[in-house]
Amino acid sequence: MDLRKLKTLIDLVSESNVSELEITEADGKVRIVKAGAAPVVMMQQPMQAMQQAQPAMAAPAATAPAVVEVPAETGHIVTSPMVGTFYRSSSPGSKAFAEVGDQVKTGQPICIIEAMKIMNEIEADQDGTVIKILVENGQPVEYGQPLFVIE
Repeated sequence: MDLRKLKTLIDLVSESNVSELEITEADGKVRIVKAGAAPVVMMQQPMQAMQQAQPAMAAPAATAPAVVEVPAETGHIVTSPMVGTFYRSSSPGSKAFAEVGDQVKTGQPICIIEAMKIMNEIEADQDGTVIKILVENGQPVEYGQPLFVIE
């Protein structure tokens, strides 16, 4: 199955109320089960394809999304609303939107996530003080990944 198609299916399951999805195609069978916060992907190839591609059997396991650990900090956790690249400022060398210790208000931009060459401002969804920044500048982020802790 095409990796882009698999990623789309994982995102759909993550964002919906569907708890399990199974698709069978000529090139194999995919079962996506939502277990807690992250879906689990199980792939099964037809026997003929498995015999031809035995060295590639480790590849499907790499497509499973990483389980994101929620930090043990107290406070409100701001999560990523999309998959993309995390940036703390609007351009290299610019002042960061939010630093540890800064007071933020609901609706105030606190970072940018670049997705498909589009810069998306992420806003604080609660008033408070930034007590921890959980992602490094320029790091790729997943949907639902914790970004900031606001207290």
